[in-house]
Amino acid sequence: MKAQLQQRLDELKAEFEAGQKKLAELDTQTANLRSTLLRISGAIQVLEEELSKVNGAVPNSTDTKQ
Repeated sequence: MKAQLQQRLDELKAEFEAGQKKLAELDTQTANLRSTLLRISGAIQVLEEELSKVNGAVPNSTDTKQ
């Protein structure tokens, strides 16, 4: 009985350690993904601002040509 309990304890400790390792990996992936999304969001904002400047300038340039 004692051997079975020890074996189960060892198995659970190994599972727990593997779970902690996987959780750490997922935390790292989450942080990396958040960083990537933040960069993409910033790039989107810059491009939208530039497009709004261009769209704002387009009517003025076409009015000048006419």
